[in-house]
Amino acid sequence: MSGNDSAAVRTLVVDDEQEVADAYALRLRGYCDVETAYSGEAALSAVAETSVDIVLLDRHMPGMSGDDVLSELVERGYDGRVVMVTAVDPGIEVLDMPFDDYLCKPVDREDVRAVVDQQRRILAYETLGKYFSAEAKRAVLETELTSEKHREHERFVEVVERAERLEAKARRLLADEDIFAQFDEINRGEM
Repeated sequence: MSGNDSAAVRTLVVDDEQEVADAYALRLRGYCDVETAYSGEAALSAVAETSVDIVLLDRHMPGMSGDDVLSELVERGYDGRVVMVTAVDPGIEVLDMPFDDYLCKPVDREDVRAVVDQQRRILAYETLGKYFSAEAKRAVLETELTSEKHREHERFVEVVERAERLEAKARRLLADEDIFAQFDEINRGEM
């Protein structure tokens, strides 16, 4: 990541060992916007209260385990990326777990940064695809319907709002104005 977009990704480091969470956060400080949580419950609160793009999640924690946090994130419809960062040796059960990457501790500074950057890019392109889909629907309906018709339609308003949210997130995560310009140049209706 360049200096311009390094703070664009919001990362949450979750580990019940405060020193471990703080060490990983320190490795990411200045590279991305990073927060820490020292329990599963605190992690879920942090994700609910702020926009978190990537969660670096320890599996073995007392109370609510990382596996439980992962399940709850999925149930809540979390739309970010989850990387398990743990000393727990992966077993065959990981085949059924909905995480995006798995790192075994200890993880060095370069690997933590590399996985955050990789997951940022993946999330950016996933978000970009969702934005392009919503924006294409908005654009074609806007050219084909009168402004009164689409302003009155609740689903159209929802698509416009969704497109705006997705565009803001995609632009925050992906500093590539060309891809937005290319999309905007495509004629999607009669002009």
